[in-house]
Amino acid sequence: MPAAVSLGEPNKLRRNESGSMATTGIPTKLQDQHFQISPDYVRISVAAAIELGLAPGRINGCSCNCINLLQNYPQGCAANCSYCGLARERPGLAEDNSFIRVDWPLYATDLVAEKIAEKESQDTVGRVCIAQVQDHRATEDLIDMACRVHRASPMVPISALVTATLLCEDDLYRIKDSGVDIIGVGLDAVTEDLFLRTRGRIAKGPHRWDQHWEIVRAARRIYGPMKVNCHLIVGLGETDEEMFDMIYQLKKEQIAGYLFSFNPEPGTEMQDVPRAPLTRWRRIQFVKNLIEEHDLKQEALRFNAAGDLIRIDNSQDAARLALESGTAFMTNGCPDRQGVMACNRPYGSYRPGEDFRDYPFLPDQSELERIKTQTRLEDIGVS
Repeated sequence: MPAAVSLGEPNKLRRNESGSMATTGIPTKLQDQHFQISPDYVRISVAAAIELGLAPGRINGCSCNCINLLQNYPQGCAANCSYCGLARERPGLAEDNSFIRVDWPLYATDLVAEKIAEKESQDTVGRVCIAQVQDHRATEDLIDMACRVHRASPMVPISALVTATLLCEDDLYRIKDSGVDIIGVGLDAVTEDLFLRTRGRIAKGPHRWDQHWEIVRAARRIYGPMKVNCHLIVGLGETDEEMFDMIYQLKKEQIAGYLFSFNPEPGTEMQDVPRAPLTRWRRIQFVKNLIEEHDLKQEALRFNAAGDLIRIDNSQDAARLALESGTAFMTNGCPDRQGVMACNRPYGSYRPGEDFRDYPFLPDQSELERIKTQTRLEDIGVS
């Protein structure tokens, strides 16, 4: 068990009559008597709650192979990322906010650990992922929560989606000792300028590009090749060329890159920004697969002056294999203990009834035909 958490300065947040956050005199060290907070409580995705039998329902077409956990504090997240449902300045109460456009019900951490152990005894749990938020308690609480899960289910692989701003290199070692075998970092923006505008100083947030890269590269040294991943969001304002430059960089450093499709959340700074067109999203998925699995050379990609992909040279055989396998269009996520992708995030970037953005299962032949139509590869020289 980790050492006692340093609870810091008093927190001064409560609800006012208008429903927003206002000040109160409840000190941080007493908040656990008034709020159900981490590490003793945790939010889990609706899909994970269904999978563990904590909530009614079922997921059409697939199961939830990764149990996603999210830390919970009364004031929410102190960061202010312009696209995030947990952003500090999003209107309303922190506990009412969604994250990636889905609800995250709250349960006792020990109950969740118990349910994970029950499921593991019946079959296997693909993976557990614990996500930090920006809070001064979050690192100690992450270690505590990972220890609880690891004690209950020693064989279940655990990922930590960390907040790099909170960490130093020593923290990465301590997180590893708690049972975590993969570190994820929400880089999200693929250029420093875009990071600054959406997550950093211009967005009135605490995050710094250089610090994120220090933690990513320190984690790569400590955890090993492909045991660290960076989340990349398509549609924050980057060009195709900038996105592919980042994918090539991550591949060179043996860091996994996981694609997410921007999906605007109501009440956020970017609520009115449209999603990337489906054709653009499909092409980025496709080219990422060619880069990572078929060693597509960087000089094979042609761009116009605006940075849009306009042609792919000398990739016909690889393109056929990528299209036929269908894996290029599946969700990017951490693997289970057999190396099969576990984090499939059903409905994480699209709503029921919409076209799948990333498939939480292997697309069948009819879906592959639809994907080919959506991707329009003939327009960029791929037949």
